[in-house]
Amino acid sequence: MPKPPEPGSTAPDFVLPGLLLGGDTAERREYRLADAKGGPLVLVFYPGDDTTVCTKQLCSYTSDLDRFKELGATVWGVSPQDLDSHESFARKHRLAFPLLADADRAVAKAYGIAVPGLGLRRSVFILDENGAVRWKHVALAGLTFQHSDTLAEQLAALKK
Repeated sequence: MPKPPEPGSTAPDFVLPGLLLGGDTAERREYRLADAKGGPLVLVFYPGDDTTVCTKQLCSYTSDLDRFKELGATVWGVSPQDLDSHESFARKHRLAFPLLADADRAVAKAYGIAVPGLGLRRSVFILDENGAVRWKHVALAGLTFQHSDTLAEQLAALKK
């Protein structure tokens, strides 16, 4: 199994189905990593929709989304659940960034964070405008998450 990409390396490319809530509608489309180039991307891998820690994490990032946008960043969440699960989760908690479905965990494997028989490790990768990894955090147990302050600090460092 590959190891997580190190800072300075190019992030593994991918195309995944995803959705973004906009009012009462959920726009479903393909998300391509290549399309995110041009600005920083916070790529959030989380184990499961509607689980305690994941809900706290994604709600926290939604609350701070304006802060990320002020730093020029986009946020994408990625987990193994399907789009119907993502839509229910996003609607229930009013999540305001795209949730992508990595149902076969191919992207988690490419990023070196898949755990056979368990799913994936809670992880965050910050990519720069060219798709290079600039910062990463791969959790061992996944019982906590990286807070918005930490992510904002890392995004601010990209501008220097």
